[in-house]
Amino acid sequence: MKQTTPSLLLAAALLLPLPVLGIGSDDPPPNAANAAREDFTRGRAAIDKEDWPGAINAFGRVVRAEPRNADAWNWIGYASRRSGKLDDAFKAYDKALAADPGHRGAHEYVGEAWLMASKPDKAEEHLAALARLCNAQCKEYEALKQALGNYLAGRKPSAMSNW
Repeated sequence: MKQTTPSLLLAAALLLPLPVLGIGSDDPPPNAANAAREDFTRGRAAIDKEDWPGAINAFGRVVRAEPRNADAWNWIGYASRRSGKLDDAFKAYDKALAADPGHRGAHEYVGEAWLMASKPDKAEEHLAALARLCNAQCKEYEALKQALGNYLAGRKPSAMSNW
């Protein structure tokens, strides 16, 4: 029987996909999912208390564990927008929509952010997206439609607006 040389073993190992070797896997450690759920709950509690920095921190931990968590990115956008940090809000909404292009909440909230930035045409794009997503029959569509109507009637939103 022929012996296997160390260089043959190394060559065979290099042909294995990296996650099989436990190297380079994007999968979080097993307890990360529980921690992310706990941080998501903390983030929602912070949103309810209007603790925007607390919400951003909690949801930030969620997206570090789950980078494609569209709900967490959406809440980071919401808390950033309510903090008056529109640039951060737009970045977070972009990540939410990249993870889930059909995320109705992100379309609503980014539309409202565009109204804060005095760009109603951008808000209208998200209103149209919502019309396609839910046939103009969802609360997110109605909320953005009302916000756009308020904006066009001269009632401009502020960071603290909750429309």
